[in-house]
Amino acid sequence: MSTTTAGLTFLALLVLALAAVHVPLGDYMYRVYNSDKDSRAERLIYRLIGADPKAEQTWAAYARSVLAFSAISVLALFVFQLVQGKLPLHPNDPATEMTPALAWNTAISFVTNTNWQAYSGESTQGHLVQMAGLTVQNFVSAAVGMAVAVALVRGFARTRTGDLGNFWVDLVRGTIRILLPVAFVAALILIVGGVIQNFHLHDQIVTTLNGARQTIPGGPVASQEAIKELGTNGGGFYNANSAHPFENPTTWTNWIEIFLLLVISFSMPRMFGRMVDSKKQGYAIVAVMGVIALLSTSLMLVFQMQHHGTVPTAVGAASEGVEQRFGVFDSAIFGSATTLTSTGAVDSFHDSYTSLGGMMTLFNMQLGEVAPGGTGSGLYGMLILAVITVFVAGLMVGRTPEYLGKKITPREIKLAAAYFLVTPLIVLTGTAIAMAGPDQRASMLNTGPHGLSEVLYAFTSAANNNGSAFAGISVNTTWYNTALGLAMVLGRFLPIILVLALAGSLAKQGSTPESVGTLPTHRPQFVGMVVGVTVILVALTFLPALALGPLAEGIH
Repeated sequence: MSTTTAGLTFLALLVLALAAVHVPLGDYMYRVYNSDKDSRAERLIYRLIGADPKAEQTWAAYARSVLAFSAISVLALFVFQLVQGKLPLHPNDPATEMTPALAWNTAISFVTNTNWQAYSGESTQGHLVQMAGLTVQNFVSAAVGMAVAVALVRGFARTRTGDLGNFWVDLVRGTIRILLPVAFVAALILIVGGVIQNFHLHDQIVTTLNGARQTIPGGPVASQEAIKELGTNGGGFYNANSAHPFENPTTWTNWIEIFLLLVISFSMPRMFGRMVDSKKQGYAIVAVMGVIALLSTSLMLVFQMQHHGTVPTAVGAASEGVEQRFGVFDSAIFGSATTLTSTGAVDSFHDSYTSLGGMMTLFNMQLGEVAPGGTGSGLYGMLILAVITVFVAGLMVGRTPEYLGKKITPREIKLAAAYFLVTPLIVLTGTAIAMAGPDQRASMLNTGPHGLSEVLYAFTSAANNNGSAFAGISVNTTWYNTALGLAMVLGRFLPIILVLALAGSLAKQGSTPESVGTLPTHRPQFVGMVVGVTVILVALTFLPALALGPLAEGIH
């Protein structure tokens, strides 16, 4: 079987698997978030945290709960990392101690579902912190995103109320009923595939073929790897992330990991359709996600497989930084999937991608990671774009736009527009400041357009809560740890506040009946309009920066 045929089979099986689980998983999530019953374990958790599961929250109360939970999580993880040297399951090596700036950056990173890593995982974080700190945040940060998405959908589904549900109930149910069971099964599958799961520290010393002594660090990798992908987190147990054979041993485990990082986000539109009582609306949203994802992945494959004229180096450079056990084709699919979502895991070196292939990883994140996006954040980002689309359509016909029976008034469109603009503002401002400072430019390992791409990628990844990196830039400095940490905080919580405010505004409205002038939002015409609006808005925003970076490098 040729490389291309094997790669196309790999991609086709992935699409079929996602299509097969779309309905059952989406329906299951619908039942989870609309159930009136709490399990015994859930009731115990509510008592421990002092939450009333029967109490509903307004959008402001919901937002305060999200911010309070996240702030406490940041503080706890920050302290945990600073004292880890005095805790069990940590190598007694002073070189592994975290600086306050790096601990703060890492705490922010994992709480915001970014998982940006300015450190080497296996040599910096002890097993206890990896399990009880980072892995826990992998679960709950993903559950926070799903909870916010559910709150927005309730805003569309409910009428004449200020209530959006209960954040603590949504958080606990998302973690216990969805993420934990799926991650448990996925971890077992990964262990069967060769991913390690043990408590070995840096005490596994082997003799190589030439007689040298090599230390092989072990750890509870499979349990973290499963939720790392399922929750679109992306932070690797090892510095090499999913390119490391202990995290991703074979081609079929590579397929499993790609499937995991896409499965929840591609299934959430089904839950959305059930909650708004129109499955067609859910199919329209997942169709938009699918069209953008297939277009992006196709372009990525073309740029990586047919690389002539796009790399200012020798022919064959598209294979640089690619694991031979995966190959260029499968690695390109992983690179596209991880940047179309907010995962950020890598199984190849993005800095070694072709100029235009690297541009696609940037563009995927700049789209807002909505195809299908992160767990929860992909759905609410896509619904914001749908609101903007119906507003544009309303301008064309001269009538007040409507979406799912809700009028898009000036208040709603201001919130939607602010949501769309806040992330580009963070990205471009951070990149401009970094490029203006000589000390910040000194962190670039490349000059010219590629150096600009490295800095632009770093702020794009941080502000969009992706966490992947070109890896050609030294970011473990006080300035970058602080600046990228701020980008992660603002890029996570400002959009969440705007989403919840929009949800609250929509929930207070009544239901507007359809008329002959109502734009059908379940037909292919609307799917095409949303795709077009998404691509055009992003192109208008980021084209100048891309032209100075990867595009300039590609035509060099």
